[in-house]
Amino acid sequence: MQFPIKPICPASKQKKDGTCPIFFQYCYSTDQRTLLNTGLSIPYQYWNPSKGCIKDNLPPQFGIATTLNAELIRQLRLAQDLAIYAATNHLESKGSFVKANFNPALQEVGPEFHPDLSRAQIGRPAKPTSELYGQLENYIVSKEKRVSKATLTVFKNVRNHLQAFDSFRGKTLDFKELDYNYYEAFVEFLTYDYAQLRKKQAVYGVKVNTIGKTIKQLRVFVKDRVRRKLIHPVDLSDYKIPEEESDAIYLTHDEIEKIYTVQLPELNSLTEYRNLFVLGCLTGLRFSDYSQLKPEDLRRDMLYKKQEKSEHWVVIPLRKEAKLIFTDQFRNRIPKLSNPEFNLHIKTLGKMAGLTQPIKFSYKKGNKVIDVIKPKYEWITSHTARRSFCTNEFLAGTPVKLIMKISGHKNEKDFYKYIRVSPEEAANKIKELWEQRGSMGAFSNGLKKVC
Repeated sequence: MQFPIKPICPASKQKKDGTCPIFFQYCYSTDQRTLLNTGLSIPYQYWNPSKGCIKDNLPPQFGIATTLNAELIRQLRLAQDLAIYAATNHLESKGSFVKANFNPALQEVGPEFHPDLSRAQIGRPAKPTSELYGQLENYIVSKEKRVSKATLTVFKNVRNHLQAFDSFRGKTLDFKELDYNYYEAFVEFLTYDYAQLRKKQAVYGVKVNTIGKTIKQLRVFVKDRVRRKLIHPVDLSDYKIPEEESDAIYLTHDEIEKIYTVQLPELNSLTEYRNLFVLGCLTGLRFSDYSQLKPEDLRRDMLYKKQEKSEHWVVIPLRKEAKLIFTDQFRNRIPKLSNPEFNLHIKTLGKMAGLTQPIKFSYKKGNKVIDVIKPKYEWITSHTARRSFCTNEFLAGTPVKLIMKISGHKNEKDFYKYIRVSPEEAANKIKELWEQRGSMGAFSNGLKKVC
């Protein structure tokens, strides 16, 4: 089944920085079409219209051609999957449906995909097939105005994982099945058989922490339904939450400076990404917060920000460098940048800054340990900024309680998950503390006499 969806880069839509946005043009009937924004932009002269891709000679300040083309292929498959979904479900307004549900941040459109059709004004989702899914839909709806979009995505991922397991075993889940046997089979499915769609190669199974997040939120959901007396009590005490230390890098102040001082041509589209990333490194905010700063958030050289994820207020003193970025370079108005596009471009900046040393991380899959080696810039994400702030302040000797006041962490256990200190850095930090304390008093004097 083929659908007339192709990538285009209209020269007529050139922006002030000299780049042109890349769209997918979807012709859903003989005389109707719509444009889907990929969130990517390049100078038009580096677009190959006959092949529908970015030319290999794209200057590095605009991104890595192979990486951007791979992202275009991923998004194109998503658009095609949405078109297939619209066709197989006989939706009348196919163009409106695809337009309403396409998003560069979308990860997959698998059998478990259930978009919010009502928002696309083309009908309603199919009715839930069991009491559990009915309660889960109601639970998600009840949270829409009370939690962040990121948290809502976590709830929806729980639903997707449960429904994918239903398809795998050929049976619809209900509350009475939530025993230890189900738990074991569900965890094994997520570990080995859950298909991660839209990857370059077929990938099966998710990481331990993803499984842990799913089990945790499943328990929270069931507990909520029991507490409200909507269902009979369900014992999930044996539903342990698997967890492993997450692999993530941080950037030193020297590395952050290297990124900030990368030479870019005037009006280059990467400038905004660079400045925003550095601002995040100097404030410790999440991307969802530092990408939505407003002029009124700055008072007396401090940022007053209500965190989107935790709804917790934090007050952040601004270094002069951070204030300069916010007030002079952004003029207090942060541009709207999508997280997927942001992650692509800051990797490019990291490469331009020379952060190419190989970094190895490992994760468990069942009883196996999987090693992954990539250059450091490939590990950089929007969240690296927050981890860098916490780790650099910790290494500088700032009391943990004060860092937590700025980062918004509610307990030390969660905070220490953010600290990324190598064994060498830990050893050097201890040596510094020893030097500050001086000798060990009588014990040192005794050693001198023996020697």
